[in-house]
Amino acid sequence: MMTTDAISAISAGPKEPRTERGRKTLRKLLDAATLEFGEKGFHEASISGITRRAGTALGSFYTYFDSKDAIFRALVKDLSAQVGAHAVTAMEGTSGTLEKEHAALEGFLKFAREHKEIYRIIDETEFVDPESYHAHYQGTAERIFGRLQEGMAKGDLRSDLQEAHAWALMGMNVFLGLKYAIWSDEMSAEEIADVANGVLKRGIARGPE
Repeated sequence: MMTTDAISAISAGPKEPRTERGRKTLRKLLDAATLEFGEKGFHEASISGITRRAGTALGSFYTYFDSKDAIFRALVKDLSAQVGAHAVTAMEGTSGTLEKEHAALEGFLKFAREHKEIYRIIDETEFVDPESYHAHYQGTAERIFGRLQEGMAKGDLRSDLQEAHAWALMGMNVFLGLKYAIWSDEMSAEEIADVANGVLKRGIARGPE
């Protein structure tokens, strides 16, 4: 279910749905766009294909979006919001910073396995809409850095972590997702999160003999 914040993030002005029926229609269109763009790519996807998948009239599309470009931009924001929401849900009930990172990555891997099209869509965004591509990763890195800052304040982490550490952590998570959520499922999401958490806890340098 799309939250009010998510709706606000992808809609603007009079196109924002004001009824429950409108929110459901918008959700159908975005879900259909995920499949259409994920399967066909931006250039081969069509508005008629989206509305056909959504089971809505063509006029319903133009109630919320002016063009294929507009729904693509909205979809990228929606996917980013979903990734963030899944991380928050996964971290519920956790306390320590490393425990939170473990839960957030495990949640992301499970989400990516259920929505494999997210990688194709985000990758294509670099060329279709570079501004949205930048915003997606910038927003993700900011969420991670916020958690690192909380960890530093609590004394769970070293006190000299910088924004670059958040980007490094995000890069690790993105490619773990590519390998173990999109290309294969040879290890469970929990096992992959264990590996990543071990890197955070111990690094990879050889310790003293």
